Amino acid sequence: MTQNALPDATTVSQVPAWRRALIYGLLALFAGWCALAFRRDIAQIDLEPLKSGWTAVLAAGLLSLWNYLMRVVRWRLYLQRLGHALPWRFVSLTFMSGFAFTLSPGKVGEVVRGRYYVPHGISLSSVTAAFFVERLLDLLVMIMLAAAVLAELRQYQYFLWVALLLVGGLMASIAFVPWQAVSARLAQRPHSGLVKLFQKVAGMLASARQFLSPGVLLMGLLLGTLAWSAEALGLKLVADAVVPHLLSVPAAMGVYSIAIIVGALSFLPGGLGSTETVMAALLVSHGYSTSQAILLTLVCRLLTLWLAVLIGWLCVWLLRHDNDKAVQARYV
Repeated sequence: MTQNALPDATTVSQVPAWRRALIYGLLALFAGWCALAFRRDIAQIDLEPLKSGWTAVLAAGLLSLWNYLMRVVRWRLYLQRLGHALPWRFVSLTFMSGFAFTLSPGKVGEVVRGRYYVPHGISLSSVTAAFFVERLLDLLVMIMLAAAVLAELRQYQYFLWVALLLVGGLMASIAFVPWQAVSARLAQRPHSGLVKLFQKVAGMLASARQFLSPGVLLMGLLLGTLAWSAEALGLKLVADAVVPHLLSVPAAMGVYSIAIIVGALSFLPGGLGSTETVMAALLVSHGYSTSQAILLTLVCRLLTLWLAVLIGWLCVWLLRHDNDKAVQARYV
């Protein structure tokens, strides 16, 4: 990471102590919430049935890392679309630092990564637009994966249609509504808080259009498919370690994607509760006992959600460490 990616030492020193304390306090509270939620999940796991299948669990963990890698590649593609070819290490750390806030409702907390790009001349509106399109494509990929077993998941077709209408409507809105003109008109009105909010949203949607050009859209969709298919395949490997060949690859894709879609539409932090309930119910419908379904669900979440949160906090620490080193170097 280059030094121009970091705030100037003078700027850092001018930040009021109370504001720094508030920021660190909020981060500490959020980290505590993550720890408590993780403790509740891990306490329910009896790993005895998986002792002989630890290699499958390890492989599933590696597939989750592959998921993160593919999404980093896509994020760097979006930054390049914005005209910024940033170093791989910086892009990787800043992107995955957002995972620390995965437990925020709708994962909107992940957009805090935008503060790392402001010193590079990338506006928060542009970063938010890239994040918005990324979320839309992820949801679209989940719909595609779920469609593989649509006949088996009739009771969840409502969620698929809602998700499809949501994604299709938003993408059509980005493509056809003149959001730049809307933003300009709002800028001419009296600047009340609500008008400012709508203006920012319109500006973000206008910026999002550049990520929906055919080449960028297809590449983003391909990378998203490679990413999320890997995590679904990880569920298949762990399921085979418990009861071999009971869950097919298409079924694993459907179970995983439907659970994630329901969790996303619930807008609960990280989909906690809703995702686990749906995943366990679908696994039971495929022949697993209730205890086996709960075990598989919690191990899957441990290797996806909680692994991402852990990596996210590690990246936050590394970025903070790099920032402190750069500030100290400027005083020398």
